Amino acid sequence: MQTTENLVELILNDYDSFKELHSKNSDLEITEGDFSHCSLEDVTLSNIDFSGSAFQEANLVNVDFTDCDLTSVDFSRANISECNFSGSILNGAVFSYATVSFCNFSDADMAGCNLAEADLSDSDFSTSENLESCRFDESTVWPDSDKLPEDFDCTYNYDLSSLREDEESSPENY
Repeated sequence: MQTTENLVELILNDYDSFKELHSKNSDLEITEGDFSHCSLEDVTLSNIDFSGSAFQEANLVNVDFTDCDLTSVDFSRANISECNFSGSILNGAVFSYATVSFCNFSDADMAGCNLAEADLSDSDFSTSENLESCRFDESTVWPDSDKLPEDFDCTYNYDLSSLREDEESSPENY
């Protein structure tokens, strides 16, 4: 069995060997792999468990992440273009300060994603799941409304009244 480090090394430096290995083994786990600062282009990484991995400041172009487990993966400050995340689990994934353009998030589970200050221009979230439970801020750049779920409200609303209520009920006041 391959270690996470060996699999990361194959993907980055000998993709043809990885592709052959992946075709023979559909249950690959590359949990907590470190892909930070790497460049990946035109690769298929579908049906892989990448949970807890790091793609910080990576350059990802036309990467196929279809049906991957991307739970708690860190894509912060990455440049992600024309990638396919359809059917993937992105629970708790971090896209803070990332540029995510022309990507497909069809049927992706977005519960708990951090999209703060991300540029999501031209990506398709129209059939993604749990987008309403993502964290985002006023600096998040959203695609046009036709690429978002019908009932999704992408306006940021920082509610100061909820903070005041918390302060009023703090234990110090009793």
